[in-house]
Amino acid sequence: MFVERIGPLELDEDGGPLYMQIAEAIAAAIADGRLATGDRLPAERDLAVELEVSRDTVRQSLGELQRHGRLVRTVGRSGGTFVAEPKVSRDLSRYAGLADQLREQSIQGGARVLSARERAASPAIAAALEVGAGERVYEIVRVRLANGKPVALEHTYYAVGRLPGLIDHPLDGSLDELVRTHYGQDPVRAIEYLEPILAGPEEVAALEVEEGAPLMFVERIAFTSDGSPLEFGRDVFRGDRTRMVVIALPYH
Repeated sequence: MFVERIGPLELDEDGGPLYMQIAEAIAAAIADGRLATGDRLPAERDLAVELEVSRDTVRQSLGELQRHGRLVRTVGRSGGTFVAEPKVSRDLSRYAGLADQLREQSIQGGARVLSARERAASPAIAAALEVGAGERVYEIVRVRLANGKPVALEHTYYAVGRLPGLIDHPLDGSLDELVRTHYGQDPVRAIEYLEPILAGPEEVAALEVEEGAPLMFVERIAFTSDGSPLEFGRDVFRGDRTRMVVIALPYH
């Protein structure tokens, strides 16, 4: 029975709404591996019988889990409610490239290059990289992949004068590693600004989401050890496939 896989479920009227108690129990089972990616949940009516609650309560529970990206629902003959892939954690408490962070989570990373060109720096790009407006910069646009599926759309900028010939190299791996290996430049810290946005036409095409889907926009300036800006990035992460992690230290 499904209820055996999520452990003893003692619903308590004083423990908050029943649908949230059920959602939390299922979420805990997903977190510790009792429910694995791709596992199919029983139909709402069957789950309601097992849990001895109303079907409306079950529907609310599953809807809550789907809203947070823990479950996915499909329609058709083979449709149903399934455990979603785990979200990619993007740790903002330390500087590390996405490739390294995916590797730490045992997630296969990858990148699909959409374009790589030399262009004039706009005022915003010039200010971020501390070059003159109109100076030549590289613009690299890529879709970042996690287990083969799109998770982020990146627009990354570098000053041509600092990294000559950069876009002549393969760009489907870690750009940090490329810059470190071929140019001896190593970004060690970054300032990042986050804001939620909704998907527009570019994100719909690149990230395979619907227009208006929630995304997280991250604007980043990465610096070398001597304080020089090396990289300016504007990244958009899928809200249903990523979560941002920050470790807050005591304020002094």
